[in-house]
Amino acid sequence: MQDTLSQTFGALADPTRRAMLARLSKGEANVSDLAAPFLKEMSLPAITKHIKVLEKAGLITKTKEAQYRPCKINKEAFKDVADWMEQYRVFWEESFDRLEAYLKTVSPKKKAKGKSNVGKK
Repeated sequence: MQDTLSQTFGALADPTRRAMLARLSKGEANVSDLAAPFLKEMSLPAITKHIKVLEKAGLITKTKEAQYRPCKINKEAFKDVADWMEQYRVFWEESFDRLEAYLKTVSPKKKAKGKSNVGKK
């Protein structure tokens, strides 16, 4: 069984699914609304598969209201990803801070104004 985070990143790896999530970030949409931008490029069954991947990863929820299938983004799933990524953000910020401090210690000192040795023999 695949862990939740792997499913999430697997779902996010596809540009079609990311575009669907971008659409859902603006509000609820039905399957037809999500499919519309992609119908020239792929079939409705292929689009449905993309939606199922997003659902299985927990990134969206799809409900059933008669003939209408509204989809919504699941904010909690993104919180889990953000929490996981936070530790790496902190690591890289600390690494860059250490690099900056080190570079300040090895940078050549600027000579006082007017005391340049350039052109002197």
